[in-house]
Amino acid sequence: MTAPEQQVRPGDGDLVQLLTPEGLRLEHPDYPLEISDDEFRSLYRDLALVRRFDTEATALQRQGELGIWASLLGQEAAQIGSGRALLPDDMAFPTYREHGVAWCRGVEPESLLELFRGVNFGGWDPKEHNFALYTIVIGAQTLHATGYAMGMQRDGSENAVIAYFGDGASSEGDVNEAFIFAASYNAPIVFFLQNNQWAISVPEERQSRIPLFRRAHGFGFPGVRIDGNDVLACLAVTRKAMQYARDGQGPFLIEAFTYRMGAHTTSDDPTRYRLASELENWKLRDPIERVKAYLSRNGLADATFYDAIEVEATALAARVRAACLSMPEPKPLDIFHQVYAGGSPLVDEERASFDNYLAGYEPVSKGSH
Repeated sequence: MTAPEQQVRPGDGDLVQLLTPEGLRLEHPDYPLEISDDEFRSLYRDLALVRRFDTEATALQRQGELGIWASLLGQEAAQIGSGRALLPDDMAFPTYREHGVAWCRGVEPESLLELFRGVNFGGWDPKEHNFALYTIVIGAQTLHATGYAMGMQRDGSENAVIAYFGDGASSEGDVNEAFIFAASYNAPIVFFLQNNQWAISVPEERQSRIPLFRRAHGFGFPGVRIDGNDVLACLAVTRKAMQYARDGQGPFLIEAFTYRMGAHTTSDDPTRYRLASELENWKLRDPIERVKAYLSRNGLADATFYDAIEVEATALAARVRAACLSMPEPKPLDIFHQVYAGGSPLVDEERASFDNYLAGYEPVSKGSH
């Protein structure tokens, strides 16, 4: 099997990599990284627990407990590496798949499930975690993030913003408009593009005739492509890019070249548009296995360590399942709440109409069908 660098198209440029799929540590002249053994083990724990949470959430959806779920399977390194690179007062704007970044920002996993179960519109306080609510509209969060970065700039903040989006979103007008504003106003923002190579069923090569990270150059700011399955490269490059933005040098684009090992969401069937052999090849570059290989190769972890992580992961899965099943069902009229902070005559009229509609039904007692 060829190395990840050889899987990209000719002329794509260097792929920053600090940890090979075999678990070998590399150095890069532009992105040095000093990391302790304890920090390395902590990264493995993050990766393993986030994957276990994601697996449990997928099972909950399949069992009818969640309306839909967007899995991060295969993209854990991109999210944990970049998430751990942020300072507490930096602000992150996610899509609907950044469960690993949410973990790094201290958002309880149970809170993520509330949105997908339909209990609320997002179960965490963005100000408390400096982590915005999930954005379903493709690419819209990049504009929100750019505006927020411009506001921080005017407030004299010494922190920066990171905006997450995918390869499909890179074709959206919102993303390109965000690039224009960020470049024009020298906004302190890092655009973190997780190129998982499939915009639902459309492959990346159908969307762009050049590597996606090169688009940044056309807007006048730096762009770099990294191995998105390498948690160390994601950590080192994001850390440097965020400091670049904090220092007032403007926006920066990171393209994390990774692979979506699961479906786009649980309503998608990837077997209809991609080959099984492609998935099998990418399993050999699993982001968690390469960290495990490094730890084992260098005698930094033994069976006791891995067993303890497995016990913790099992307990996490049980906890989020119990929390999901105990979430109260929202009342039908709750959908009209908080649409506008000060109310709206139109929404009030619609609520009254729906309330009248519901009043036409007899209450259903428990146990009846």
